[in-house]
Amino acid sequence: MTRADLSKTPRDVAAMFDGVARGYDRTNAVLSVGNAALWRIATVKAVDPKPSERILDIAAGTGTSSVALAKTGAEIIALDFSQGMVDEGRRRHPDLTFVQGDAEKLPFGDAEFDAVTISFGLRNVQHPEVALAEMLRVLKPGGRVVICEFSRPPFAPLRAAYQAYLKHVMPLIAGAASSNPDAYRYLFESIEAWPSQPVLSEWLRTAGFTTVGYRNLSAGVVALHRGRKPAVAPSAPRPKRSANR
Repeated sequence: MTRADLSKTPRDVAAMFDGVARGYDRTNAVLSVGNAALWRIATVKAVDPKPSERILDIAAGTGTSSVALAKTGAEIIALDFSQGMVDEGRRRHPDLTFVQGDAEKLPFGDAEFDAVTISFGLRNVQHPEVALAEMLRVLKPGGRVVICEFSRPPFAPLRAAYQAYLKHVMPLIAGAASSNPDAYRYLFESIEAWPSQPVLSEWLRTAGFTTVGYRNLSAGVVALHRGRKPAVAPSAPRPKRSANR
């Protein structure tokens, strides 16, 4: 699978990331021109992990984001669909807990986590709305979700320049920095196909999250989305009384 208009089947996604696992973090640092570290810092601050909390890091890859979260003392579960990523993560970070699993069918019970986060992985899920519903399910009442994802710069000239960079410059860099340029060509195209910030916010609300909001990072190249699971489940609507009673 090398083009964004092809169906993102789980098998294809897993195989793509299996093939780039070893050099994934290095290539990302090069392609983001060093901004990946800044986005990770912003994500950790948004999650605001506490030592007593249990946090699920979805699409954790080799565990770079999970390590940053774990430094706060929280219990971190690093989940990724790619077995290659999980194996590499376990090799690099033997102290972290890695789980191979599907974001659309999280292998956890209801209300297990204080927070759920996913960075640059939601757009690679075949059915993002299903994954959001699963995140809501595994969160405790009042728990929070933080999503860091590539987005659309709102300033039109910057958006045009960014799209030109994605189309013409990043493939050249990936060709030099990655062992699998075709996989990164797919990722670039998936960024272009991904919806705007307001659309993802609406997906979160539809899934059942409240206090939904986002803020742009790097002028909107990336957006940090947040939401909360309601502390109390909404009550069922009362049945209407018959006019004859």
